[in-house]
Amino acid sequence: MPDSHQTTPRDHGGGLDAAMARFGGTRADWLDLSTGINPVPYPVGAVSDTAWNALPDRDAQNGLLDAARQFWNVPDGAGIIAAHGASALIARMPALAAPGIVDIPTPTYNEHAAAFTAQGWQLGETAPSARVLVHPNNPTGHLWSQSDLTAPLTIVDESFCDVTPDHSLIHHADQTGRVVLKSFGKFWGLAGLRLGFAIARPDTIQRLTDLTGPWAVSGPALEIGTRALTDHDWANATRNRLADDTRRLDALMAGKGAALVGGTTLFRLYEVEDAQAWQDKLARAHVWSRIFPYSKTFLRLGLPAPDRWDQLEAAL
Repeated sequence: MPDSHQTTPRDHGGGLDAAMARFGGTRADWLDLSTGINPVPYPVGAVSDTAWNALPDRDAQNGLLDAARQFWNVPDGAGIIAAHGASALIARMPALAAPGIVDIPTPTYNEHAAAFTAQGWQLGETAPSARVLVHPNNPTGHLWSQSDLTAPLTIVDESFCDVTPDHSLIHHADQTGRVVLKSFGKFWGLAGLRLGFAIARPDTIQRLTDLTGPWAVSGPALEIGTRALTDHDWANATRNRLADDTRRLDALMAGKGAALVGGTTLFRLYEVEDAQAWQDKLARAHVWSRIFPYSKTFLRLGLPAPDRWDQLEAAL
């Protein structure tokens, strides 16, 4: 396992084109478990013509931010900004302070290190001026706490925290030097919508607003995002379903000799004897999984859609 002074390849889940080129099949044949995206997305419903045809107006933007503020219980002293995906905000985080040393505990989502090093920061653990914590961590599922918010600029990436809202560190977002990031695509299963949020003190939000420019979120994303963030019944039912499906996946994998290492109810991390061999075996049955360049034994699986469990069971 690397230390925080090392860089790792910017590998990601997905990549079905390469998998199909090697193992055959069409996209419809494949069960993609390489990402942590909810396989049962929020039902978006109809989108108004205005959302498609007009530039996003202030009322629509405010409606989305108000819905987000209520859903995540954003502190009164914190501001919030929406952007075209959490990745767009991750790329802006290094600009919030002068380049120095940033501590990004590993293993974790590699885009944070890529963003900081691209803007002149050095990775390190000694007296960092910035720290990035993915909470819960991807891929281990580790949860951080208030005592871990130690650097003058501490960024908490809560892209997967909507399945465990009681563990959110959002209540620290009104403190100086604290930024909480939220992703819409994971929990709501709408990664293609490209919607993400940052919550921090108003001066930090203004800085991010200056960096992102006008119309950072499309009209359809504003409308769908507002609708989804106000649908608390769907969110509660989804958390229950994900928990049930996670237990089913864990039991299935344990029966095949895989040991649970961690994860969330959107993805699970298992220890296996040979992760590459497991990935190849599953891929021959058109099931795509996630392995990592820093571990020969880590295998990560997302959850199948309700009608695709048979394919996974047959592949195993």
